[in-house]
Amino acid sequence: MEFDRLRVVLVATRNPLNLGAAARAMGNFGFLHLRVVNPYEIAFREARSAVGAAALLAGAEEYKTVAEAVADCTLVVGTTAVRHRELQHPLRRLDDGARLIRKQLRSSPVALVFGSEKVGLSNRDLSHCHWLLHIPTREEHMSMNLGQAVAVCLYGLVRDVKVRLQPEKTELATAAEVERITAMLLDALQASGYMTPSAAAPTEEKMRRLVRRLNLQARDAEVWLGILRQIVWKLRSS
Repeated sequence: MEFDRLRVVLVATRNPLNLGAAARAMGNFGFLHLRVVNPYEIAFREARSAVGAAALLAGAEEYKTVAEAVADCTLVVGTTAVRHRELQHPLRRLDDGARLIRKQLRSSPVALVFGSEKVGLSNRDLSHCHWLLHIPTREEHMSMNLGQAVAVCLYGLVRDVKVRLQPEKTELATAAEVERITAMLLDALQASGYMTPSAAAPTEEKMRRLVRRLNLQARDAEVWLGILRQIVWKLRSS
């Protein structure tokens, strides 16, 4: 699976709740490899915010440096709110960057790196990145909560991926089953007075075509047959 090659790297995260929220977002979207670099709180693995992703958080790999955390990756992408810092890397918006990340994931591991809540990624951290990813936000409120930023970036990666849904295996009713339903429907029409003897032949042909256009499934054929039987019985016994 291509997304199995993505490594989410959190650098110097200060709040364990943010780590838990990031793990939860990863679990939501199917990304399973979390790496942390010098987390501020050593008890981060117990974060209550990792709802449904406790195992993912417990299995997070811990590193001392960014270089170690991204060593096996052929593409390293940093994230930034930009602010007023002077960047030395190409900067891409999420929609454009997600496309390039997905392309690289087809063949090799990619690291998506997030900095601390307070200062983001340092220049030293950024020096390990090939380019930077930016989530477009309001200029008056540029920075995002770490957990939210992780969720938005991961959603950006999966949103345009075509989900391969397994086609539902449906068995259509046989011609014999459809004919039984047609016959029972004709009985109901006759018993209700809808079908007159003079119009019996054209009505029968019309009903037969109508029932076949329904493309009834085999599992529904017996249900319809039972319903029509009950209607006919009620009409004839009243």
